[in-house]
Amino acid sequence: MTRTTGMGVAIVAGAVLIMTVAAHAKPKLDDPKSTLPAWQRQAHTAVRKGLNFLASTQRANGGWPLRDESDPAVTALVAKCFIQFPEYGVDHPISRRAIKFITQSIQTDGGIYVAGQGLANYQTSVCLSALAATRDEKHKQTIARAQAFLAKGQWDEDDEHDRDSSWHGGAGYGKHKRPDLSNTQMMLEALHDSGLPADHPVYKKALVFISRSQMLTESNDRPFARGTSDGGFIYTPVGDGESKAGNVNINGKQRLRSYGSMTYAGFKSLLYCGLSRDDQRVRSAMKWIQQHYTLSENPNMPGAQNKQGLYYYYHVFARALDAWGEDFLVDENDVRHPWRLELCDRLTDLQRPDGSWINEADRWYEGNPQLVTAYAILAIQAAVR
Repeated sequence: MTRTTGMGVAIVAGAVLIMTVAAHAKPKLDDPKSTLPAWQRQAHTAVRKGLNFLASTQRANGGWPLRDESDPAVTALVAKCFIQFPEYGVDHPISRRAIKFITQSIQTDGGIYVAGQGLANYQTSVCLSALAATRDEKHKQTIARAQAFLAKGQWDEDDEHDRDSSWHGGAGYGKHKRPDLSNTQMMLEALHDSGLPADHPVYKKALVFISRSQMLTESNDRPFARGTSDGGFIYTPVGDGESKAGNVNINGKQRLRSYGSMTYAGFKSLLYCGLSRDDQRVRSAMKWIQQHYTLSENPNMPGAQNKQGLYYYYHVFARALDAWGEDFLVDENDVRHPWRLELCDRLTDLQRPDGSWINEADRWYEGNPQLVTAYAILAIQAAVR
C-alpha cells in the first residue's frame, strides 16, 4: 500500500494544503479582530494546528492509520474534525478523499467496516457519525442502512437475550462479541448524530443495558450492584460485571470501581435515551461527576492508571456536558467551573509543537497521534460549538 510518508511527500502535502486552504478561504475564527472571547480564539488556533498535522499525515488513499494500514474508524474521526471546521468543511479535498475512503468499507449488510477484523459495530458507529456530519443528501441511503445495521447488532430477544439477560440492549465490537458500555455509547451517539427518531426501540432496549452498567442499586438489578449508590459507571454488566478501573473496598466489601470515561459515556447515553434531569439515574450520575470533576486525569482510575484513556475521556466529557446543555458545572465544593473554557485551556496546554496530541500512557491505542489528535479536536469542537 502506498503511504504518504517521508520528507518529500510531506513538502508536497504542505503545498497542497496551502493551495486548497486558499481556494476554500473562509473567515478565520481566531482572527484578533474577531468578537469571540480570547479562549475561543486560542481554541480555534489549536484546532487549526492539529488539522495541519493531520493534513500532512493523510495517506494517498485518503485514510489515516490505527496500526499500519489506513483504518475507516480513525479516518472517520479525523474526517469529522475537518468537516466541522469552517476553513475546511465537507467540500474540501481532504474531506472528500477521507469520505471516499470511508465509503469503500460499506458492506452489503449496510455496515461500514473491514470484514474479518471483528470491529463491525465500532467502525460502523464512527463512520456513521462522520457521514451524518456531512449533511449531504447523497449519503441518505447509506446512513439509513448503517442505522439499521447498528440496531440489528444490538443484543435482544432475537438473539436469545431477553430482558433478564445482562447482554440485553447492549452492543459489542460486533455481533460475536459480548456487549460493553463503550461500544454501546458509540452506537447510541452515532444513531443520535444521524437523527434516528427518539422513539425508536433501540433506545429503550439500550437503557436496560446502560442502567445495569451504573453502580446504583435502585435501578440496577445485577448482584454486583446490590447495595451500591455512587452513581458512576463500569465497563460492562455482563457476568459478574467488569471495570477497567478494577475494584475498590467500600465498607469492607470489594466493589467494582466506577471511573470517569465510562461515567461520562453512561451519563451521555442516559440523555440520548430520553431520560429527564429528574430521573434518579441522571441525578446520581451528575452527582458522581460533581464529586470527581477534574481535567488532569481520567477520574477514579487508580494510581498510575489515571492517565490511561485520557483523550477518550476528554471526548466523552465534552460530548456529555454539551448534551447536558449548561456552560458551568458546580462541583461538590460549590466551585463553579466554566467547563468549556477549562477543557480548551487544558488541551491547548497539552498540544505538541507539531500540532498533534499523544498520550504517553499508551493504552487503547492512545499512542497513535492521529487518533488522539482527532479525540482532542472533536472535544474542542464540542466545547466551542
